[in-house]
Amino acid sequence: MSTPMNEALLRHFRDLRDGNHGPAVTREDKERLFYAAVELLDPVARTALDEANTDLLRDTGEVVASGITRSQEGGLNALWSLTWPEQRAAGTQPIAIVAHYGHDFHHPHLRGNTVGDWPLNVFDAPDARSQLDTLRVIIAADTHNLVFQESYRLIPAITQQP
Repeated sequence: MSTPMNEALLRHFRDLRDGNHGPAVTREDKERLFYAAVELLDPVARTALDEANTDLLRDTGEVVASGITRSQEGGLNALWSLTWPEQRAAGTQPIAIVAHYGHDFHHPHLRGNTVGDWPLNVFDAPDARSQLDTLRVIIAADTHNLVFQESYRLIPAITQQP
């Protein structure tokens, strides 16, 4: 039995092999799937960011979603970010989950502000829910990298008394 992360990789590799993205072949159809995937992923992304807010930021953060925007190059992006007072004061990037479908990409991906790409293979609600662990890893890596760039002082769970 494959793990959800390994299954996502296998689906990604099959798409590359077969020249599609799930059932979609054309850019137009792939963009329609991206819009649907972002909608399905929204509650899962918010759950993962809310967990980080509770566990690491002592509920001092705020989750903000951008909705889907088109880049200057013609790609599509959606951003969920977690900002908090210490991060804003330090002028560092927020913790983020980014869904993006680059203009010249074969299919969409997920990433953080500081961590690279992961396949975005979300076609229905169970697919979206299966991404929770992946989103948690993106958030953890982003948080670690932001602390590495700045300081542990960014994290209220470390600097504030319980």
